Amino acid sequence: MSKEARPSWDSPMQFVLACVSYAVGLGNVWRFPYLCQMHGGGGFLIPYLLMLFLEGIPLFCMELAIGQKMRLGSIGAWTAISPYLGGLGIASVVTSMYLCLYYNVINAWSFWYLFHSFQSVLPWAECPVNANRTGYLEECEVASPTQYFFYRETLNISSSIDENGGLHMGQALCLLLAWIIVYLFIVRGVKSTGMVVYFTATFPYVVLFIYLIRGVTLHGAWNGVKYMFTPKLEQLANPQTWINAATQIFFSLGLGFGSLIAFSSYNHHNNDFEKQAVVISLINSGTSVFASVVTFSIYGFKATFNYESCLERMRLLCLNAFDLSEESISAENVTAWISHLNITHPERFAAIASKIEHCSLEAELDTAVEGTGLAFIVYSEAIKNMPLSQLWSVLYFIMLLLLGMGSMLGNVTAIITPLADIKLLTRFLSSESINGLVCLLCLLLGFGFTSRSGSYWFTIFNEYAATLSLLFIVFIEVISVCYIYGLRRFERDIEDMLGHRPNWYWKVMWAVVSPLLLFSLFIFYIINYIQGGTPTYQAWDKDLVRSGSGAI
Repeated sequence: MSKEARPSWDSPMQFVLACVSYAVGLGNVWRFPYLCQMHGGGGFLIPYLLMLFLEGIPLFCMELAIGQKMRLGSIGAWTAISPYLGGLGIASVVTSMYLCLYYNVINAWSFWYLFHSFQSVLPWAECPVNANRTGYLEECEVASPTQYFFYRETLNISSSIDENGGLHMGQALCLLLAWIIVYLFIVRGVKSTGMVVYFTATFPYVVLFIYLIRGVTLHGAWNGVKYMFTPKLEQLANPQTWINAATQIFFSLGLGFGSLIAFSSYNHHNNDFEKQAVVISLINSGTSVFASVVTFSIYGFKATFNYESCLERMRLLCLNAFDLSEESISAENVTAWISHLNITHPERFAAIASKIEHCSLEAELDTAVEGTGLAFIVYSEAIKNMPLSQLWSVLYFIMLLLLGMGSMLGNVTAIITPLADIKLLTRFLSSESINGLVCLLCLLLGFGFTSRSGSYWFTIFNEYAATLSLLFIVFIEVISVCYIYGLRRFERDIEDMLGHRPNWYWKVMWAVVSPLLLFSLFIFYIINYIQGGTPTYQAWDKDLVRSGSGAI
């Protein structure tokens, strides 16, 4: 395809917004805060930012350069570099297909929660009554309303992956809606996508800013913010901290899927991708930190609420058990009273000893949750306790939808761009038909994730479908560019586009540092996989009302 015939972005800003919309996704909201919590709060930023400059920005820039130079999707671009590397592009397309199959299911869940937010009482704020209308459902009471709504109402989850149980029609319809919207976003290729990204890339920041203002004004919010920014520098001695920092940078920027190559293939030949790579990477990482402040303010509110509720339960327990006056015990001295009553009235205290809870704000803040547990359970629990909870619920799930849809634009573009480059295919089918067939295929295969066991398949795909393959793909990419295509030849290509050759930083990162980091991560994941034994998944036990483990 000639350079003149290929459609282009209307402006460099459209391209930047498309990359921001793609790279800034759900992982910034539900993965990065979890890693901060696990690895020393503010101290985690040290390895995170170091890996950004050693691995993230150089590889991001390399993929943009390849796409802009070749002006082809991943399959065509790698075939142009070497006929033997066409399989690398196919691997990227297959990995993007895997991601599309399950990633849009998250958008379906977001639609489900959004539709249920328009009620006078949020359905996850209280338990439904039992069949006899004599009390609440036991499964919900033993767990919590938010857990019950997610596992039973949203997923209607089975007790193991072996129990299929048919489709959840509500979720299937939400998935259908999600794919219809994705198709409308990409129906005319880069022209329609270029208009959509103005909204999908910017509106989540508006919602995050609103949530930031609301979050920091919540009671106990600063307990969470202080917890985040208090560094635990001893975590820097933990190798897992550095490994998680490297993998978070890698997956957050969306490397290896072919989306960045596809997006940059629509750039003009002399577009300054070098500066754009730095800007987009910094925006992505800055968003992670910004979202963490919002998340930890919500964490602080939830933890403080649970802590004070625990103290109040203990206060009432002591007042009722020992017939004390109402004003004698307060939240401030209840812990001292429990110790005192245990010493002075050991026999009466023994009768309530099994009901005594250890109330700790630090323990509440230490409870680390990631992924769907954070997005659909922890956040929902915090939202239900806010004034005007319906408003905050609608805003939150619209934000999740836009983050998810923005990433889906990149994921689907990684598939349809290489297909649109195949002249034999475009001779018989229009681009709208190709895009529609891709979306239809993904929808039909994705229906499996809306079955009762679909959540388990979602977990398996999320953990195993793209991790090792992406590391391998990007490792082969950087080796191919530097040692098969040739670093000097690549430098001349960049000079042809930008008017100058890349400086020493880019060359050292591409030729030495990034390949070594990728190879190390790849070896680590293989060792970790072998040592981990039989892979397992978390299963919901409706009798014990908790998550247990099951073997794959």
